[in-house]
Amino acid sequence: MRVLWLYAHPDPRSLNGALRDEGIAVLREHGHEVVESDLYAMEWNPVVGHGDFHHEPDERLDVLEESQRALETGTLSEDIRREQEKLLWSDTLVVQFPLWWFGPPAILKGWFDRLFIQGFAQGVLDPGTGRAQRYGSGGLVGRRALVVTTVGANAATTGPRGIHGDINEVLFPLLHGTLWYPGMTVVPPLVVNGAVKLSDAQYKGAVGQLRQRLLTIEDTEPIPYRSQNGGDYDDHLILRPDRAPGEEGIHIHYAGGGMDERCERTGGDDEADR
Repeated sequence: MRVLWLYAHPDPRSLNGALRDEGIAVLREHGHEVVESDLYAMEWNPVVGHGDFHHEPDERLDVLEESQRALETGTLSEDIRREQEKLLWSDTLVVQFPLWWFGPPAILKGWFDRLFIQGFAQGVLDPGTGRAQRYGSGGLVGRRALVVTTVGANAATTGPRGIHGDINEVLFPLLHGTLWYPGMTVVPPLVVNGAVKLSDAQYKGAVGQLRQRLLTIEDTEPIPYRSQNGGDYDDHLILRPDRAPGEEGIHIHYAGGGMDERCERTGGDDEADR
């Protein structure tokens, strides 16, 4: 595999840093190529701005229009082009971060904001129909994506009846709306619960599960999201009435019904504030 490891934690001595080191090491031990984007170490700028597109700051900025123009003319900011090249080189993306306030750190959100521009990850049209390719087709088809995240709360409180909400729903915007949208095949995420107080034994268990997930990612059954152009949605992109009839909510966008335990969990059971 050619793996881009996208990492967002400010301290390499953290649990995330240790898991990152273990994961990259096992991939390389088994002959896979790995390129890393350590966003904090890179001092990545997460903010979209005029400079991304060599656009005059005194003029109104239409981000969609200007980003596509800059992509097509080769005038995108150098840091964006460099990261896009890494992603295009890869066939596997590992996205690793601590869950902060029910989402990725801002620096990671800003990586997607600045890279996934019009004509690259969105706004890619089918030449035959002129219809936008997304949710199963699009600019990043052919790549697998695995999310690895640490959570302070225990598995029960991030389960279907837990106070924090089902982790599958919490991660849905990233998994479905960011990774599946441009056509990447998304495998179930690895969630390390109780991350604040992992025992040595729990840490070893998390490392073992991470190693196993990485070495089997090519054969892992992906999350069964419905594809936009697979016949489940009508011309207005609304789920057809005979699919999940009478139901609403996130779970209807999974083929075959429901999100039951789509993520894989490891780690401890200690409760901690987020």
